[in-house]
Amino acid sequence: MAAELHPRSGKLIGLSNSNRTAQRNQPVQEFNHGLVLSREPLRDRDVFTVRIDKKVNSWSGSIEIGVTALDPAALDFPSSATGLKGGSWIVSGCSVLKDGRSVLEEYGRDLDQLGEGDRVGIQRNGRGELHLWVNGQDCGTAASGLPSRLWAVVDLYGKCTQVTVVSCEPPPDTEGEEHEEEEEEREEEVAPASPGALMTEACRDHEDRTGALVLPTVPALAAVMNGSAEEAPEVTRGQSRPDKFPNNFESDTVLTEHQLFDVFNNAIVSLYRSEGEGGEDLGIGSDSSRGGTGSSNGARGAGGNDNGIGGGAEGGSSTNNSPSGSSGGTAGMSVGSGGMTTNDALLFHEKCGTLIKLSNNNKTAERRRPLDEFNNGVVMTNRPLRHNEMFEIRIDKLVDKWSGSIEIGVTTHNPNNLDYPATMTNLRSGTIMMSGCGILTNGKGTRREYCEFSLDELQEGDHIGLMRKASGALHFYINGIDQGVAANQTPGVVYGVVDLYGMAVKVTIVHNHNHSDRLRRNNAIMRALSPDVGRPRPALSLTPDPEAPDRLLFHPNCGQKAAIIGDGRTALRPHATDDFNHGVVLSNRPLHSNEVFQVRIDKMVDKWAGSIEIGVTTHNPAYLQLPSTMTNLRSGTWMMTGNGVMHNGTTILDEYGHNLDRLKAGDTVGVVRKDDGSLHFFVNGVPQGPAAWNVPPSVYAVVDLYGQAAQATIMDDMADLPPLPDDSSEGPMAMSPGSPCSVTGASAASDLRFHQLHGTNAVITNGGRTALRQNCRSEFNDAIVISNRCLRDGELFEIVIQKMVDRWSGSIEAGVTAIRPEELEFPNTMTDIDYDTWMLSGTAIMQDGNTMRNNYGCDLDSLSTGSRIGMMRTASGDLHYYINGVDQGVACTGLPPEVYAVIDLYGQCVQVSITSSSGPLDNSLCTSNITEKSFPIHSPVAGVAHRLHNKHGKNVVLLGDGCQAVRVGGYAHGIVFSAKELKTDELFEVKINEVDEQWSGSLRIGLTTLQPPDLPSCPLSGLSPSLTQLRSKVTWLLAGSEVRRNGVLQRQNYACSLDRLTVGNRVGVKRCSDDTMHIFIDGEDMGPAATAVAKNVYAVLDLYGKVTALSIVSSTVVEDTESVKAPSLSSDSCSEGEEDTTPCENEPALVPMSMAFLENHGKNIQLSNQNLTAARVSSYNQGLLVTAQALPRQQLFQFQIDRLNSSWTSSLSLGVIGHSPDRLNFPSTACCLKRSVWLLQRDSVFHNSLKICENYGPNLDTCPEGTVLGVLVDANGCLHLYVNGMDQGVAAQDIPSPCHPLIDLYGQCEQVTIVTNHVPAVGAESSDVRCQGDMEKADMVDGIKESVCWTPPPEVNPNKTCEYQALCSRFKELLTLPDGYFNEDAKYNLCYCESCHKLRGDEAYYKRGEPPRDYALPFGWCRFALRIKPHCEVSNTFKKWHIAYHGTSVGSLRRALDHSQLLAAESSSVFSASPVKVEGHGSYGEPEENSAPEREIPRVRLSPTMRYSGLEVFAPKVQFRDPRSLRCHHAQVGFQVCVRPGSYKVGPQSLGVSESLDPRFSNTEIEWITKEKGGTLLYGLLIRVE
Repeated sequence: MAAELHPRSGKLIGLSNSNRTAQRNQPVQEFNHGLVLSREPLRDRDVFTVRIDKKVNSWSGSIEIGVTALDPAALDFPSSATGLKGGSWIVSGCSVLKDGRSVLEEYGRDLDQLGEGDRVGIQRNGRGELHLWVNGQDCGTAASGLPSRLWAVVDLYGKCTQVTVVSCEPPPDTEGEEHEEEEEEREEEVAPASPGALMTEACRDHEDRTGALVLPTVPALAAVMNGSAEEAPEVTRGQSRPDKFPNNFESDTVLTEHQLFDVFNNAIVSLYRSEGEGGEDLGIGSDSSRGGTGSSNGARGAGGNDNGIGGGAEGGSSTNNSPSGSSGGTAGMSVGSGGMTTNDALLFHEKCGTLIKLSNNNKTAERRRPLDEFNNGVVMTNRPLRHNEMFEIRIDKLVDKWSGSIEIGVTTHNPNNLDYPATMTNLRSGTIMMSGCGILTNGKGTRREYCEFSLDELQEGDHIGLMRKASGALHFYINGIDQGVAANQTPGVVYGVVDLYGMAVKVTIVHNHNHSDRLRRNNAIMRALSPDVGRPRPALSLTPDPEAPDRLLFHPNCGQKAAIIGDGRTALRPHATDDFNHGVVLSNRPLHSNEVFQVRIDKMVDKWAGSIEIGVTTHNPAYLQLPSTMTNLRSGTWMMTGNGVMHNGTTILDEYGHNLDRLKAGDTVGVVRKDDGSLHFFVNGVPQGPAAWNVPPSVYAVVDLYGQAAQATIMDDMADLPPLPDDSSEGPMAMSPGSPCSVTGASAASDLRFHQLHGTNAVITNGGRTALRQNCRSEFNDAIVISNRCLRDGELFEIVIQKMVDRWSGSIEAGVTAIRPEELEFPNTMTDIDYDTWMLSGTAIMQDGNTMRNNYGCDLDSLSTGSRIGMMRTASGDLHYYINGVDQGVACTGLPPEVYAVIDLYGQCVQVSITSSSGPLDNSLCTSNITEKSFPIHSPVAGVAHRLHNKHGKNVVLLGDGCQAVRVGGYAHGIVFSAKELKTDELFEVKINEVDEQWSGSLRIGLTTLQPPDLPSCPLSGLSPSLTQLRSKVTWLLAGSEVRRNGVLQRQNYACSLDRLTVGNRVGVKRCSDDTMHIFIDGEDMGPAATAVAKNVYAVLDLYGKVTALSIVSSTVVEDTESVKAPSLSSDSCSEGEEDTTPCENEPALVPMSMAFLENHGKNIQLSNQNLTAARVSSYNQGLLVTAQALPRQQLFQFQIDRLNSSWTSSLSLGVIGHSPDRLNFPSTACCLKRSVWLLQRDSVFHNSLKICENYGPNLDTCPEGTVLGVLVDANGCLHLYVNGMDQGVAAQDIPSPCHPLIDLYGQCEQVTIVTNHVPAVGAESSDVRCQGDMEKADMVDGIKESVCWTPPPEVNPNKTCEYQALCSRFKELLTLPDGYFNEDAKYNLCYCESCHKLRGDEAYYKRGEPPRDYALPFGWCRFALRIKPHCEVSNTFKKWHIAYHGTSVGSLRRALDHSQLLAAESSSVFSASPVKVEGHGSYGEPEENSAPEREIPRVRLSPTMRYSGLEVFAPKVQFRDPRSLRCHHAQVGFQVCVRPGSYKVGPQSLGVSESLDPRFSNTEIEWITKEKGGTLLYGLLIRVE
């Protein structure tokens, strides 16, 4: 047949070279739709061979090849070959699929590993068998029973983008053989062959394959020669030819001579192949005690004779009752136990623990008598592991009787020579095991907290794997996710070992881990809905009290430091002053639905931080190994701790209810699971609202007597508890500001959730309100989620993007479908659905998979973390999309009445949450927009690497934390800006990474006065397609060799043309002190390109034409410290009057040693910039750092905080460690280090995890971005902390020498950079002012509560003796306002006097709200934080609402505080009437002529700056006498207010002044007017004293 491809192919395929070459178009943007088929059906024995011409690295997976019975002339091409049905066999990776279902794993070569130039062929032989050929080598039978009329199929999938057909003919060395086989088949149909013929055929087959005749010995063949056909097993024609004998032969099966030939021939061939690959001690035997029908169990086919082919004597000495026992072991021939198996696959070794039973070709191991014995279950691999080879097992069976579970690892011991121990951790040499969540080396713990998942908590179906890398590093994998390096120097020859200990009973080796696995593992890690699915749960063994059969009591199995007294009603920690944990107690039976479990706190101690915690768990207390604290349990547990809620050790609600840490003796706490699966908590009988959803039934109540809580008693009397609300979702609405409200009201919107049915890679959590795509860096699709019900007319379904990754192209897709979730077969992507579906993909509106409209009003691919997307079907059947609350217009019309909302978590989009449901959002998994770095950024200049601004052209994608830019489509729309304004003489330089020669033109670079923060977030349609057209603000640029200003040519032939640049060239721009712009090419200054350049300019670049990718190679300028260094407040520093030549006593060394971070660090750390910059790239912990060099005495080590992430609480800590860190096993947090460590955390000092000093220095949790922190050990061995160059005094003494600086990038702090010389106190643009009640409790980390007892930090103000703040406080006391109106925690009171705000490094202006709006800090005022209503969404309100100020009079304060908001009622008209009536433009003082006075709603005046609201017209001055100094002062008051976006009108100032009141705000937009009641929230009382 012709070696050509059929002209019909997948929609992205282009054919050339006479239809012999196929290329997938848009290979970087698209990964599928690359199917091609042979032009004609295959002839028998023809090998249809293609050559891989091109591959890309953008995707996982690669070429797939096979055959199909479907005629390409009438075929509706699917997106990939695995979607072919109706008689299709496809080889994908190393698996064989029939009609999309896996029928054979671990077959042949892994196609994903082939490279360019490799050849792949597919063949159907004369027997109807499918064979794969790779580079001319036959990989054996892949399938059998194929029909005669088949077309070859090739799928240019993933990495494979181009192939060429090279031949379609029989292989030259097998054509004659195939004809001979056909003749033999015809002869065999007439007469069966004799046993002697079988041997002859076996020898001839081996001669054909190897070129030399090797006769098998007679004893090896005796079993076959003597056996009859009636005694052999049947092998049907539909089965593939096995590589070795079956495990056992049933006595009642029949095997024809031809079928026996297949079995026997392949066994011999496989044996000799293994010998050729180095198996030296392979043997064939017929040990009747272990294999064949001569065995009493017949469970294994491996013979026991290790000395070669033989063992006939043992094979013939059968003593069992099997029919074939007299004639010897028919199936005894196999591989000896001393060497590799015939196919060299990883199996379990025959020699194993005494209770182990092997099955399934030695791939499955099971511990016998699991309810009676818990150990003696060790199994090992049959051969050593290769480098980079995955050894992975699946847990098949668990029992819920024992503590502890499976352990897995490696050992250097050969299983043939090992005397197996009862448990592998008893072995004291050559062994590394993972046990629980730790690592044991030679039986001793070396890493206590290796990973976040404990093997003891895994369930049936979970996968565990390990791999020894070529570097010697040992990695463990949980459900396919790498847990990091467990050991660094693993020996070269190690065997895999599994210990079926405790709960673990049965495991199976998994072989499909070497390629992109799209066929298994759904929701493997995060089982949010039912954590204990698959694990058997025995009934309670307790005998109930006949008098009170259903009474709730404490179970006698409790924590090791707890005791149960009072007939099971009271639990206590008897030694509460000595221990603070191990006080977990559970109920004696599961809770009934709607049954309230309530306890009273009887006794408290004042020694510890933290207090009682309460919740529920699915674990039976009779069999639970109780943890030290219940929040350490990683499955089936919901706990209320502090004022948050945790699920499986992860915080799901931060600000939930009353803080349990503030309860006193006599207070009560309770928990109930309602019949709808929602979980509620009570505090002193007051319901706190729903805390979780989808909690399974049969949960036990849990009380953790932690910290201060010493004793608690169950309360039986529930009469005083108020009834629960009927609607589990009742509570404050968290409607997104600016979004249209549902016409059905809050109650209707609150029940919108994600449906429980979803795509295979999607996970639903947070009670159905959060959806995420698991394995987001290895899987990009199969993550469709759908609403749980139809949308009502006019109802908005809105989600917020919480997490993205930069690994893929494309992003979220959203739309609606009329298909019910129960009837939907979830495809790879929703645009694959061809009926009743409308989707927005990028800018395209698609109906039923076809584009019906392009360039819709927004681009979903350009959205980033924090963006909101909404969909609404109107009553007229129109579909509208909303981006960040803004209607984008009609997308399509004619929708049916009942449609479901659909979200496709595709490509870059990983996690979303519904915003319009009740209750707070799930922020436990939320991360900032920090994306995976594809390579580290090395900056040649000391300082902090430059970044690109997140506002850019619509075809640009930023990678590497804003250090790289890639144009993903077209030739234009590639404008990018620097993240900040350039300083004078600061060079902004980039390197070209990729070029595409199909375009003309090249990179353009320059400076612009355009402010990127002023650009809209979405869409960026207002940004010009190219830099030469950017003329809205003054722009200077170099295009080619021409310099232009606002597009107008200024000079020609300035320098060598940028059009000549290629990959590796560097281009930079600098604004010099003489107001000129200079261009740098490969580091060489091209001279002044433009003059009279403005001061406040941003660097601007255009990825135009052939330049498609670039990366930043420059850093920010490091300035001189002395010019801006603030005076120190420490008594140890110099005073202002001292001579410059007189150094301070503790002045740091002026010639510092060069410092860098050590390569040994926490597992979530990534180093860059010559190890000067460290970033935490995942989670909130595992971020420990030490320097490679010891810190000399009198030398100041400083670093700058580069990046904070407000999604977490708490922040960094720093200090010194007194021993070598080279081999230090880093724990999850610094507070777990307990040997020779001095640590500065918050405002306290710790030594070896014990607090030794409080109220030292500023609170480190409040340090903004740009803060420079440092440590110094003086000549006397005393440790000093420096903040922005200011010495905070002695923190600790007797520091040893040498010592190394230590930093813990914890919580909010995500990146720091070592400062190589003195750096000033630079106040960076902080994204958050810590005004919020979001620091009540640190994130829960394993071990943190055992190591550190936290105390709440004091005031944020680092200046402890601010007299101005004290004066304002004394005036506040004179107002006699009730203390109940103010936040009792003084840390939220901030002084904005000049010294305080400069010490903190505050900027004058910040942004807040959605959409963001500027506001000014109230410099010169002092703020006293007000108490917020308990159920108010404080954190969300503060983040989404705008900040404004309102000046008022002293006499009006009490009435405003009584109503806790700025009222718009006439009874409180003090807020709407100014003391002085002013006639001026924009005045709202008079009502309209025809308005009814009684209906007029007074207006409230606000302003984003206190320079306006603090004018005496709005805030009259009052005189008072200071009771301390007896001096008279004038004071003013006002409020800091949160304002809901959209509830106010921006207008001009109404005072008639002409001069500018604030440089940031125009007088035409400085006054905000609101009439909406409830649109404001009082947040702080402001006082200014003159």
